[in-house]
Amino acid sequence: MDSTIEIQGRQLKLSNLEKILYPAAGLTKQQIIDYYVRIAPAMLPHLKDRPLTRKRYPNGVDEDFFYEKNAPLHRPDWVKTVPIWSEGNRRTVHYILANDLATLVWLANLAAIELHPSLSLAKDVSTPTMMVFDLDPGSPANIVQCCRVGIWLREIFSHFELQSFPKTSGSKGLQIYVPLNTPTNYHETKTFSHALAQLLEHEHPDAVVSDMKKQVRTGKVLVDWSQNDEHKTTVAVYSLRARERPTVSTPVKWEEVEQALKKKDATMLVFEAPQTIKRFEKMGDLFAPLLTLKQRLPDLKKIMQDANAKAAEPALVAEGQESSRGVWSLKKPTSEVVKTRGRTKRKV
Repeated sequence: MDSTIEIQGRQLKLSNLEKILYPAAGLTKQQIIDYYVRIAPAMLPHLKDRPLTRKRYPNGVDEDFFYEKNAPLHRPDWVKTVPIWSEGNRRTVHYILANDLATLVWLANLAAIELHPSLSLAKDVSTPTMMVFDLDPGSPANIVQCCRVGIWLREIFSHFELQSFPKTSGSKGLQIYVPLNTPTNYHETKTFSHALAQLLEHEHPDAVVSDMKKQVRTGKVLVDWSQNDEHKTTVAVYSLRARERPTVSTPVKWEEVEQALKKKDATMLVFEAPQTIKRFEKMGDLFAPLLTLKQRLPDLKKIMQDANAKAAEPALVAEGQESSRGVWSLKKPTSEVVKTRGRTKRKV
């Protein structure tokens, strides 16, 4: 079944609307397009002017997929693109900018089920507007363990008077975002995020890893700091995921994270497309602060200098410059440390 529609003055031909793209859920392309239309008021501001990588599933989520960065030649002339030089490919890539509803629907019609925008705006690809931590559980760990790690991260951010915002990955894990919207670069965000990942690994070696190797992740949560890179993308807030069910990367409240951890119930943080739409209609866009909130990362070198001057005070400090391996060495408990009868106890 094909159809031609008009969206905001744009003519758009939709094809194979009855094609099932989520076999287990019986979800058709038409229903996927409907989801993106309904969530567009929340989603489009987070995609606007950001180079977009698409993950396309032309034959459904159970079949082969491919990543697409370059805009296809058959695109409508009203689809906006931006040329960005790729050092890795030694060529210019013409990224799509999903700035309007017509473009979002056109992408859904191409079975671009997952949308992965840059952390930067196209006008300045070297400046991330946010920092992200992808908390990825190694089986048998699940999103409940990610909640615990996310709360530890929130405590560290609070120490620096930084606000952070959680969302589900829509897959297995949890993602924590720190809006910046101030001058910075990927070297700074990557160094800082790597430092925090190592800190958590040091403080909670039985629960956290910062190393990407799969063999060390069993039963632990990988704090993936490497997403803070000009050449990487993270799944967009409100994007569908290509899982068995049509789950969505959904923003959540910290109170919901705390409740899921308290009840040890992973299902409390699983949201499919209809649920995410209802949540937006009821709660609004929980990720709206990512668009405007201005925050600055602390200066790690200054922290180190202050710590050397005030060695007795508890503070997140770098014990030195980058080591010979180029990795920051850190020292800071993520919980309150209390001395009791000569022993050290932690209050988590």
